[in-house]
Amino acid sequence: MTPPDPMAEIRASFFVECEELLEAMQDGLQLMDEGAHDGETIHVVFRAVHSIKGGAGAFGLNGLVRFAHKYENTLDAVRSEALAVDADLLNLFFRATDHLFDLVRAARDNADLPTAQSDSLLRELEICIGAPPAPDGAEPEIEFQPIGLALDLGCDTDAPPVLTQSPQYDIVFAPDTEMFENGNDAYPILGALAGLGECSVTCDTSRLPGLDSLAPETSYLSWTVRLTADADAAEIASMFEFVEGLCTYTITPVTEADASEPLRNVTGDIAPVVPLLPDTPSPPAANSGCEATAPPAAPKTVVRVDLDRIERLVNLVGELVINQAMMAQSLQNAGLSPHSDAMNGLEEFQRLTRDIQDSVMMIRAQPVKSLFQRMSRIVREASVAVGKEVRLISEGESTEVDKTVIESLADPLTHMIRNAVDHGLETPADRLAAGKPEGGIVRLSAAHRSGRVIMEVSDDGGGIDRARVQKIAKDKGLIPADAVLSDSEIDNLLFLPGFSTAATVSDLSGRGVGMDVVRTSIQSLGGRISIASTQGQGTTFSISLPLTLAVLDGMVVKVADETLVVPLNMVAETLTISGDTLDSIQPGVDVVRVRSGFVPLFDLGHHLGYRPKLDSYIDSAALLITHDDGTLGALVVDEIQDQRQIVIKGLDDTFGRAPGIAAATILGDGQIALILDPSDIIAKSADFKAGAPLKLEA
Repeated sequence: MTPPDPMAEIRASFFVECEELLEAMQDGLQLMDEGAHDGETIHVVFRAVHSIKGGAGAFGLNGLVRFAHKYENTLDAVRSEALAVDADLLNLFFRATDHLFDLVRAARDNADLPTAQSDSLLRELEICIGAPPAPDGAEPEIEFQPIGLALDLGCDTDAPPVLTQSPQYDIVFAPDTEMFENGNDAYPILGALAGLGECSVTCDTSRLPGLDSLAPETSYLSWTVRLTADADAAEIASMFEFVEGLCTYTITPVTEADASEPLRNVTGDIAPVVPLLPDTPSPPAANSGCEATAPPAAPKTVVRVDLDRIERLVNLVGELVINQAMMAQSLQNAGLSPHSDAMNGLEEFQRLTRDIQDSVMMIRAQPVKSLFQRMSRIVREASVAVGKEVRLISEGESTEVDKTVIESLADPLTHMIRNAVDHGLETPADRLAAGKPEGGIVRLSAAHRSGRVIMEVSDDGGGIDRARVQKIAKDKGLIPADAVLSDSEIDNLLFLPGFSTAATVSDLSGRGVGMDVVRTSIQSLGGRISIASTQGQGTTFSISLPLTLAVLDGMVVKVADETLVVPLNMVAETLTISGDTLDSIQPGVDVVRVRSGFVPLFDLGHHLGYRPKLDSYIDSAALLITHDDGTLGALVVDEIQDQRQIVIKGLDDTFGRAPGIAAATILGDGQIALILDPSDIIAKSADFKAGAPLKLEA
């Protein structure tokens, strides 16, 4: 087996750090866009660009370094108050951050860099700070040494340290052996210090033994740095955060008397002075805690694990749940007393299984923040393409969703956001004529509700023009010419394949690839999508998704000798139908009285094609199903058997998609059971109009 490449692991870690830094940049720019022009917010954005530039230089990613260097210079002008922040500048910063994201992705994937876009943005950045534009493709006068090369000490020994009015510090840095074992090097760290200002470095070689006793894996060297920079001790200490716990260092302010003395090594001789290039990179990340006179606040420890390992763990937990169910079934068949030691032990085993499952699911969950930030870029690009002023408002960014769900949501959300900008929002002239602000608003939200994740994309536009939608559907032969549809049914026409309301083909729409693709993507995740629209006020698309794609709590029911599973989070309650609660509003359409209202009744066995419709529902069991919009429906079943945790097993593509069937599972007795989507069953029922649930008052 080929051993893992330490440099490849460090490089991968650097790109993960870049994702986090870009997220911090987006947060900072968003705060600035909301009016927070304080120094700390600007500094966060500046430091993020600086760190990306430093790490990129360490890996020789010169194209990324070139762009980040110019971007950093413009941010530094803002930080020093030489450049005022206005809407145009913030727009440029947002576009530059988007492009920086593209450059990071291209460098990570070893793809060609978009140099033409880089040159265009660099010219805009240079104009902002009044710098003469460099020739296209020219690199800035900045060099970086790749990680792993030794520090060159062959410099002029007479070069004195630079003295200015800025504060000076003496920094003593001593790496531990473990620092080098983890793939780090001293040069990038010293270079990171040089990025703060002017500095000179001496190397202490006094601990080097003779060749006969030299151990190659042992760290013998240390360095003393004389740094002149407009920085405090905390900022200097942050340069060591990537190797915390793998070194020791001290930071000592230099007095005027000390400043006149050259640096000396431990033997008292004048030590060689090494002037480092400015803006030399900081190293990629490594973790833990080191000793310092002014250490930064200890960061939260994070362990990065390959997703494949987590997937294997999730699969093992699924098998554990199945085996636990089989054990419970075996003990139950053995006729043991519920109070026996075996049954008590089984209860404890079930509790532990539940805790393990919850913990593993939390490992795979992550906030939707990164996904929402990507949508900010989509809004900016789409609004420019159609000539509209659009603002995105995000809510619930901390809502956690299964990582695989987040990755699969990117394309559907992108399509919906573009539709909202292109179709949902009116032109600026039309908005002003309607008494609305010229700029439109697209709102993106996420929240946990009833054991599911609900995402909504809404706009404050003109709403769905239902007359036009119905006409287009008739003209295209998608519905009969004499069809009479409710508002909800007209709205759902948007999900028909090939349906488009765009009059012309553009980069955003009009190609016949519409919301049907979005619905298919959402359904593949076990989710549903619905529409709510008010003429003149706007449209909202709601997506309902399972929290996880691995394990859920289910209710096991029996219908026509078939065993089925209904997700427990959709079951509001169970009830037995009596003659007093059963009623019929028209031939073939039954309802059941539930407290102060009537709920439509659906024969599950009949709608799934297992058996004919029952002659009477009196004394039948029913599940009261809660829809995402809060309305109710009642599913008639033959028998309610049990409530248990079930492992979701996706159906192979060869089975196709059957309405109302979400997935499958393996029960404790080894039997395979289908997992239902009750809302989909009710919506597609021949006795029920989709999107128009009954609401009858008693």
